[in-house]
Amino acid sequence: MTTPIQTDLQTKALEQLQIDAQKIEQLIALQLGNLTLPKCPLYEEVLDTQMFGLSREIDFAVRLGLIDQESGKKILHELERKLAELYSTILSN
Repeated sequence: MTTPIQTDLQTKALEQLQIDAQKIEQLIALQLGNLTLPKCPLYEEVLDTQMFGLSREIDFAVRLGLIDQESGKKILHELERKLAELYSTILSN
């Protein structure tokens, strides 16, 4: 049985992880928009670092029981999909 406090914490954790994923998407869009080539080591470094950090945040939230593993995977998958679309859009322009 979940208490209202647990539900509130779970909701807040999920919202914060989604906000962090949006920040990564915005950061990458900004880099691509400033003509940083996707094969540039700096671009790849930022992307790898940010994605790793988010995956660690998600792992921590899962271990605390704030979100389930499937929700965490969904956040990462959605971000990867959005970044692929963004990358594709930039290359086609």
